[in-house]
Amino acid sequence: MSLLSLLIALAAERSLTSSLWRFDYYYQQYVNFFHNNSTLSQLKDSNLTYTLFLLLPVAVVYGVLALVDDGLLHLIISTLILIVSFGCFSTRDSYKQYLHAAYRGEQTTSELHHQQLLQDKNLPEMGFGQALIWLNYRYYIAIMLFFVIFGAAGVVFYRLLTTVIEQQNGCSLDIDSKEQPDESQASVATPADNDEANTQYSVPNVSTGCKNYHHILFYLDWLPVRITSFGYMFVGHFSRALPVWLESLFDGKKPTHKILIDVAQKSEDIMVDDDDCTAEPCLLVRLAKRNVLLVLAVISVLTLIGVVI
Repeated sequence: MSLLSLLIALAAERSLTSSLWRFDYYYQQYVNFFHNNSTLSQLKDSNLTYTLFLLLPVAVVYGVLALVDDGLLHLIISTLILIVSFGCFSTRDSYKQYLHAAYRGEQTTSELHHQQLLQDKNLPEMGFGQALIWLNYRYYIAIMLFFVIFGAAGVVFYRLLTTVIEQQNGCSLDIDSKEQPDESQASVATPADNDEANTQYSVPNVSTGCKNYHHILFYLDWLPVRITSFGYMFVGHFSRALPVWLESLFDGKKPTHKILIDVAQKSEDIMVDDDDCTAEPCLLVRLAKRNVLLVLAVISVLTLIGVVI
């Protein structure tokens, strides 16, 4: 069942371009509902708000699937949720625009697309190819792993958590020093911002929410990132990447995105001209695609031997 849903979702995700198949569309609707609901709005500025904001959709999905006795209907619902949660149209569009500008020799425009991607996804400073490696993990491999282990409800929880963090401008992913930005500097979109720009969403305003969300995601990603980076060694240069992977295996402080990026870069030969800003992203994207196929192959084998249902 899980393997079939993954195969259908991966095949359909790129061909379904309507906004109805994008997670951001449903996230915006959910945010509007959360703010406009009189009962939920009374809980504003409380830690309970963030908990409800995350767990309410997860509970609904889990409850619906638990009530469904028909296997085919269960498969259809799970697959639809998986299709919506897979991928990110804006990231793919940024990649295409970056390459088009680079091929035209417009390095300034390419750099603007690079910085815009980092800002949109609330990422710390990193190379364009490095950002694509991390976002490929976030939008594909992590979704696949959470689906196999926790089902559709787990996918909704992970994707909702990452989307909330992406909208928390000024709250950095880089937590290697465990430092968080001042509350006065952290900006959270408000309902009024939604009216001005459709791309800016709001979340319940809790002063500690940014810190709590990043810490939750840090521990959620701890094992999947190490599994994913282990896969990079198999589809790339195993001997070169193994020391980096072993060094980070039990490191509980190193940011997860740095672990994944370091292993991925060691797994691929990146010997390119410094003036060529397309080579590294293209090489790392191809590496990431090979890793997605490896994860899918492993899930297939586990399904055949009965470990995965």
